Amino acid sequence: MLTQKPIAFSGIQPSGIIHIGNYLGSIKNWLELQDRYQCIFCLVDYHSITVRQTPAELRKNTEGLLKLYLACGIDPKKSIIFIQSQVPAHTELAWILNTITYLGELKRMTQFKDKATRYKENVNVGLFDYPVLMAADILLYQTNVVPVGQDQLQHVELARTLAHRFNQLYGETFTIPQPLIGKGAKIMGLDDPTKKMSKSAKNPGNYIALTDDVETIRKKIARAVTDSGYEVKLSPDKPAISNLLTIYHLLSNIPIKDLEKKYTDKGYAKLKKDLAEVIINFLKPIQEKIKTLDQKTTNQILAAGTRKAQTLSQLTLNRVKEKMGLI
Repeated sequence: MLTQKPIAFSGIQPSGIIHIGNYLGSIKNWLELQDRYQCIFCLVDYHSITVRQTPAELRKNTEGLLKLYLACGIDPKKSIIFIQSQVPAHTELAWILNTITYLGELKRMTQFKDKATRYKENVNVGLFDYPVLMAADILLYQTNVVPVGQDQLQHVELARTLAHRFNQLYGETFTIPQPLIGKGAKIMGLDDPTKKMSKSAKNPGNYIALTDDVETIRKKIARAVTDSGYEVKLSPDKPAISNLLTIYHLLSNIPIKDLEKKYTDKGYAKLKKDLAEVIINFLKPIQEKIKTLDQKTTNQILAAGTRKAQTLSQLTLNRVKEKMGLI
């Protein structure tokens, strides 16, 4: 192994828009994990192609996501960063795990049911088998913890089940991973505060992308839905204003109680105007860092991450093959 720290594995699909909800819900937590764990961050492009992708957009999104990771503070000196399709052991182990995965286990996956409904014209085998590839992603690195949200718990549980099953059939081989439920905030859509901010939202007014320019941010916040009345207060009956206050608090570190006092009798317009500037100032260093990351730099980081990922994954894959009698 390359480290004595416990291993944390996380993957993100290079599709859609990365927004402040992604940052506050996931990426911010990953930055904190880097000092306690050997973090492995994988751009899971094989998972992305279970839904139709435009090749040029997929390449652009993958390269853009890598730069965003780095600009947000993912440190290649502390963490391993690589692209899934550049490490063949992922698909090799997925095929092997297919042979010990039961059809009924995959049929129970709620995300497959959801995506099969949303993408009726392309209900492919990869979409159905997605959880097995995710299990391979995790188990290849003898992962101790997997930072996930509630919507991915079922997939981590399958990885745990397959690890136990393989170990029982062939002897101790895989570390049994534990889900690590993130402490990140749940950021809701600017156009609908009853639903999470989503990178696949059809309405760009739903989110603030990490790469949005100044005027776009101001317009989106100005157009964000609000609640009835004028009181700026965190309350269940004020989901829209509560969401804006949460974003303001998390990006400025100003306690919500102080924000409520600050905007007493000032109304929603003033809150929105100031929040837009808070977001702009928060994103400015991230956007400036992106501009400094040239192709040579990112290629070097990817090459180093890929070598480390290949070393770790091949150790596990060789052990798996040996246990199963594969020559």
